[in-house]
Amino acid sequence: MCGTCGCGNNENGPVILKPGEHKHHHHDHDHHHDHHHDHDHNHDHDHVHDHDHGHNHEPHSHTHSHEGHDHDHNDHNKTVVAIEKNILQHNDKMAARNRGYFDAKNIFVLNLVSSPGSGKTTLLERTLTDLKDKHSFYVIEGDQQTMNDADRINALNIPVVQINTGKGCHLESDMVYNALKKLEIKDNALLFIENVGNLVCPSMFDLGEDKRVVIISTTEGEDKPIKYPDMFHSSDICIINKIDLLPYVNINIEKLKQYALQINPKLKFFELSATTGEGMNPWYNWLSEQKKN
Repeated sequence: MCGTCGCGNNENGPVILKPGEHKHHHHDHDHHHDHHHDHDHNHDHDHVHDHDHGHNHEPHSHTHSHEGHDHDHNDHNKTVVAIEKNILQHNDKMAARNRGYFDAKNIFVLNLVSSPGSGKTTLLERTLTDLKDKHSFYVIEGDQQTMNDADRINALNIPVVQINTGKGCHLESDMVYNALKKLEIKDNALLFIENVGNLVCPSMFDLGEDKRVVIISTTEGEDKPIKYPDMFHSSDICIINKIDLLPYVNINIEKLKQYALQINPKLKFFELSATTGEGMNPWYNWLSEQKKN
């Protein structure tokens, strides 16, 4: 579960599948139960009200722990428990385990992050198509649902595993660890992890990668870095995709870079079009330089 937004995974955890595999015991429907109790009960519960109460509370036998409504309670003895730290500590521990595995097998790992529609998968397809004869590639795909992206990668004859996070808005390091068991990566490989499309929560979660690559398209506007600073601060590479659309969109690339460098002065930029192939060679050269030997 995300330490900040409170998103959760499927009831039985994320679903991790290779193309062609099928889910087992998966339910895509929601259960709605209306309980009518004719008896008195005494329990402690936490719930959030999104409506205003127009009545006065008489003394009653159960305790409220409200954070989502405007009751004027004097909760002098209220205790607030912060769970975010523990969640991230666990993730960091598992990320360190992943990193040790990658180092031992000499695997170079990139975590691709972006908002939906930036062209992550198209960039990945183009890269794999052009370089698969030079490097040994593996891919972990992350989405809330569907095998669509994994099927696209599988069509290139690249080993791939899909993680469906359900209600989760990001990948976590233990999900990656479990996906690695299915992927069976050989030594001296290059692994791409395509994260869930989201510029907020994935910034918090280290997966054990060598480099984090944030992708932004020219259609998104130059102020994305200052709107979502955590993602740009935690990234190593910024790819500006869809430069073939520059004649048709209102964006100042230099201003985008300036905003990004305000957040992270160490960012390295690549301007390219995954659709036309323009600007891809500098990206390819960097990959070859960074690949562990």
